[in-house]
Amino acid sequence: MVMTMLLYLPRDAFKFAKIPNYFYEAKNTINKLCLDYVKIDACPNDCMLCWEDDIDKQKCKYSHTSRWKPDKKSNKIFVSATGKKKQSATNKKQKKKPAKVLHYFPLKSRLQRLFMCSKTAEHMRWHAEDGNKDGIIRHPRDGEAWKRFDTTFPEFCSDPQNVRLGLASDGFNPFGMMSTNYSIWLVILVPYNLLPWLCMKQPNFILSMIIPGPCTAGNNINVYLQPFIKELNELWSEGVKTFDSSKDEMFRMRKALMWTISDFSGFNILSGWNTHIGFACPSYNFDTEPCRLRHSRKWCFIGHR
Repeated sequence: MVMTMLLYLPRDAFKFAKIPNYFYEAKNTINKLCLDYVKIDACPNDCMLCWEDDIDKQKCKYSHTSRWKPDKKSNKIFVSATGKKKQSATNKKQKKKPAKVLHYFPLKSRLQRLFMCSKTAEHMRWHAEDGNKDGIIRHPRDGEAWKRFDTTFPEFCSDPQNVRLGLASDGFNPFGMMSTNYSIWLVILVPYNLLPWLCMKQPNFILSMIIPGPCTAGNNINVYLQPFIKELNELWSEGVKTFDSSKDEMFRMRKALMWTISDFSGFNILSGWNTHIGFACPSYNFDTEPCRLRHSRKWCFIGHR
């Protein structure tokens, strides 16, 4: 109802446009654009995903925990006129609800959409076709990591249409300032082929997955990243046929994940690097002089310059 009411505003502002009347119609339009998402049930203890070979499993194969939420209504028992205890027949037919659900947004269709607009398709080749290379860092393509990648994988870099992505991830409380202790993790991709003033704009970010709460996945985040990593490997090795509207031709688009972006605690979860010790700095490690701040109970790193 709320989403249907939100559609009234653009319909009044853009009377010449065909805006759906109901949320159901808007949802079907998005599905036709191949921008829908996939729901994957997960173990409540973050042990495994009910995915691929394990899609029909009713219990976790590691902790033997049920993938479904306990239905309190179905456990109601009433006493019949004869004095026998019976279970309610209406509650038995209720649909089971999964305890945890991973929302995964397929990457291939979203990358293909970038090349369907002729202007955006031209911008996706900017990093290779722009001639201003005066040594000033304006974009990651001017940095040493980008140049080292070019020399390591010359075959990939020979096609400027191949996509280079950065992965950003962090947890947040969807309930805002409320006292509820809840943490949901988002995985967002940044297309670095675009111009400096476009690649970091919010409309160009690609939401890849929503990792459910209420607790952070922690070291088990690799369980939830399985479908994403599988698609990354396919796009790196095989690629996917894509239509470039600016060149009016088909090409095989490949993709590379250049780096990850996170805070220090997120870096610990994503990479497995221990950030809770004196030598936690990933760059200087043993070349620093760690100092434990007594009152704030945190580590600081000095002496690395």
